[in-house]
Amino acid sequence: MRDPNNRQPVRRVVICGGGTAGWMAATGIAKVLGKQLDIKLIESEEIGTVGVGEATIPTLTNFHNVLEINEQEFMAETQATFKLGISFESWRNLKEDYIHSFGTTGIDHWTAGFQHFWHKGVQRGLAGDFGDYCLELKASKENRFAHLPNNGMNYAYHLDASRYAKFLRRLSEPRGVQRIEGKIVRFNKHDNGDVRSVVLASGQEIEGDFFIDCTGFRALLIGEAMDEPVEEWSQWLFCDRAIAVQTTAIADAVPLTRSMAHQAGWQWRIPLQHRVGNGIVYSSRYLDEETAHKQLLANVEGKTLIEPRVIKFQPCQRRQTWKGNVVAIGLSSGFLEPIESTSIHLIQRSVIRLMQMFPSDGIQQADIDEYNNQCNSEINHIRDFIILHYHANNRTDSQFWIDAREMKIPASLQHRIDLFRETGRVFRVPNELFAENSWIQVMIGQGIMPKSHHSTADLMGDEELKAFLGNIKSRIDRTVVQLPTHQAYVQRYCGRPDEGAKAA
Repeated sequence: MRDPNNRQPVRRVVICGGGTAGWMAATGIAKVLGKQLDIKLIESEEIGTVGVGEATIPTLTNFHNVLEINEQEFMAETQATFKLGISFESWRNLKEDYIHSFGTTGIDHWTAGFQHFWHKGVQRGLAGDFGDYCLELKASKENRFAHLPNNGMNYAYHLDASRYAKFLRRLSEPRGVQRIEGKIVRFNKHDNGDVRSVVLASGQEIEGDFFIDCTGFRALLIGEAMDEPVEEWSQWLFCDRAIAVQTTAIADAVPLTRSMAHQAGWQWRIPLQHRVGNGIVYSSRYLDEETAHKQLLANVEGKTLIEPRVIKFQPCQRRQTWKGNVVAIGLSSGFLEPIESTSIHLIQRSVIRLMQMFPSDGIQQADIDEYNNQCNSEINHIRDFIILHYHANNRTDSQFWIDAREMKIPASLQHRIDLFRETGRVFRVPNELFAENSWIQVMIGQGIMPKSHHSTADLMGDEELKAFLGNIKSRIDRTVVQLPTHQAYVQRYCGRPDEGAKAA
């Protein structure tokens, strides 16, 4: 416990590690607090970054708005494309697919969500697929996209993570961030246990008042210096390996991340402007590395551009991501897995939370406790959402999927499933990432159907319900058919002139 009477102002911030996490932290802090702080970022060209977090979720657009980032410039620099959702292929069962889109579905009533009216329509033979009533989902299936007035479409990005870090560096340095090249080899601590300085291989010592650990899985400060343990979740999340590779693009980029389930995990395909990101995620308990490697390469399109890279990870979270004068951001704080593209979101949320609670006048235990409570609450809900994808399946073709279906899941997730299955209801806790519609789309997509619906839906007669559902669907269909193809829009909006695309 910190002494509240011994508070030292924080003026010197040292960010240990670059990559997406380090440069997002540097950019955010410099934008908001840079005039008050001395900000140094240490990274080494010798140490590579994981650099495969190339799919994002819509919250990144909010982060960019805070940083006043020009979207066209960002997308051109990172060769980004738009993303409207994730296509889950063979997750529920072999050759049964669905899309988790970023949009809202239908129109809610104040007493009940749209799913209740849709469920009644299904019972009466008046409703189509749940996704027929979501603009983003229909647009993604038709491979169409455009910015619409009044924020009419929710979207995220596919981006080149290495280029993104370089793009953020170019924003940060003019705002006062000093980059220091070097490999951190050890640290020094104060008598109270806080980190006093880090020492580079060159012998240079860099002191700071506050340290941000962006050293990835190495977790040099939060793990080694502060000895903060992790809470491990492999009993629910079996996957602990990934192999990533990049390929040439042989087809137009689509506004969807593809997530293709296999016998012991899944494979991703992420289309960028200049190439495609691919990877296989699997459990080493059920699949060996050699087989996974062969399976990945057998299921890619185009020519491989790099040697496949193996990434080992442990599904876990630090019990405290802020301890003493160290905050862990990114992989050093823990990692679930890439299934719902939450890694960059969690970096962003940590940076924003830190900016909101930055200890300019001195570190206080109350701030540390609140920061950690918020982080733990957020990650627990995301963890449950990811477990849902594996647990709710009907596959019988491999032991991996059978074991995932039969495992005992967290009580918090079991309650959500039971509530939706029995009543059709969903709920969202404050500050939770995934909203009601995300839970509904995945539960229905994974085969969980409600047994009943809210009685408000019963008040509609057949003609009224048919018109209600039909008007929503028709409006969406009319909008989608007028949209340009995603590829054409990207080239016009943010394609590089030297790549044959006309700049906007």
